[in-house]
Amino acid sequence: MKPAMETAAEENTEQSQERKGCFECCIKCLGGVPYASLVATILCFSGVALFCGCGHVALAGTVAILEQHFSTNTSDHALLSEVIQLMQYVIYGIASFFFLYGIILLAEGFYTTSAVKELHGEFKTTACGRCISGMFVFLTYVLGVAWLGVFGFSAVPVFMFYNIWSTCEVIKSPQTNGTAAVEQICVDIRQYGIIPWNAFPGKICGSALENICNTNEFYMSYHLFIVACAGAGATVIALIHFLMILSSNWAYLKDASKMQAYQDIKAKEEQELQDIQSRSKEQLNSYT
Repeated sequence: MKPAMETAAEENTEQSQERKGCFECCIKCLGGVPYASLVATILCFSGVALFCGCGHVALAGTVAILEQHFSTNTSDHALLSEVIQLMQYVIYGIASFFFLYGIILLAEGFYTTSAVKELHGEFKTTACGRCISGMFVFLTYVLGVAWLGVFGFSAVPVFMFYNIWSTCEVIKSPQTNGTAAVEQICVDIRQYGIIPWNAFPGKICGSALENICNTNEFYMSYHLFIVACAGAGATVIALIHFLMILSSNWAYLKDASKMQAYQDIKAKEEQELQDIQSRSKEQLNSYT
């Protein structure tokens, strides 16, 4: 009975050690995840997706509203239609670029996490690695400044649609007296410069303007532009977050390079000292 009990106890011990080893491995793997880069990547993907998806649909709705109500002549808004179509293609490029760039920055975050260095043994930095990290810092800074401009530009259609919506709310207000007063409340889209001054009709007043505000195209475009603007703001925040992470990683790589050089010099000196001691022992042994 004793050998059987001892065998069962040994098996239980081995199983507990295996479980403990798996648990420690999972803890190390979880510790190797760059959570700051992961949060920034998710925020960047979400912001770009909202901006690109909602902006694409909102631009198409804007063209439909202009063609149906503010500019019945196709030649008047032909240039605007081409610009909007070009912007839609640019949106496709932005979405593809930031998908790849976000993955690259996330991978860079993984490779500069201290826990990953512990998993893969001794970590040594190279001049190429530090240059790549510095390049990411510069590129992310440039993209952050560019997205500040995109964020400001995306607020322009929100402002325009808000003015139209607020004018419609004035028309619906019970304080508005009589049909004549209602018909005097107008919105002239030509003053925003998106269509020429000779566009017809260009200006919509009264009940016709109220009908535009009640259409699905206006409702959807207005709210989609708001979401697209919020997505651009989220992307700016994500890029600022990435910039802080990359700056910290670059500083860590720089310090690691100095530490690496110090350790190499120290190891070389210790090796020379050991060689001197070994030669001294050999000379003493030869004398004796």
